[in-house]
Amino acid sequence: MASFGSSKRNVFKPTAYGNTRRPRRIPRWMVLMLTGIVLGAGGLLFLQKSYGPTRLTVEQSEQLHNDLNSANLDKQRLQSQLNQATHDLNEAKSSLSSQSAQLKAAQEQVVKTNNDLQLFADAMPPDPRGTSPGIRSATFKNNAGQLDYQILVMQDDNKKATTYNGQLELVVAGRYANGKSNTITLPPMDVSLQQYTYVRGSLPLPETFTARQVTIRITDQNSKHISATRTLRVLR
Repeated sequence: MASFGSSKRNVFKPTAYGNTRRPRRIPRWMVLMLTGIVLGAGGLLFLQKSYGPTRLTVEQSEQLHNDLNSANLDKQRLQSQLNQATHDLNEAKSSLSSQSAQLKAAQEQVVKTNNDLQLFADAMPPDPRGTSPGIRSATFKNNAGQLDYQILVMQDDNKKATTYNGQLELVVAGRYANGKSNTITLPPMDVSLQQYTYVRGSLPLPETFTARQVTIRITDQNSKHISATRTLRVLR
């Protein structure tokens, strides 16, 4: 006979089909975190693809590498050229400085020489005829069929005198090898001077002719009048 209000307990049965434990779920916070990671990675990929720099292909990467190497070589070449140009510039500056010093020394020497020449000119005896310009000195020499000459022509006051322009002519008296005497006129030459001029050179003489005496004539270029004349013997 069954009784009411029985408190009989169920007996534990450790079998696979009799287990009444509830299955475990993944925590909601982990699901949210994983979802956020996936969404973030997807967004990053989207931004990189849409707005980020374009990825290079292998060929483009190699070309970029070659261009970079070429740019480095050009940079090295330009740097070398710059170094050489800087070296050349420094040498040019050094040479210019040396040349400037030499020029200064030469100018000082020219001033000294001009002063010496002025003393020499002041000491020269005047032309015996007293003309200005005058023939202060002259030497002549026979030299292998030619007449060598050196003539100094001067004006008296170089501070007031104007530039003189004229022609210088040599009239040569001499003798041929057969004993015959003759006088010849050599081609004229232009002369121009402020205070003085030094005329030097050689003129050919006729064959077997030996000069004995030379007359110097200086003619004014404008008036055609003889400005100075002097006769000197030829050195042997």
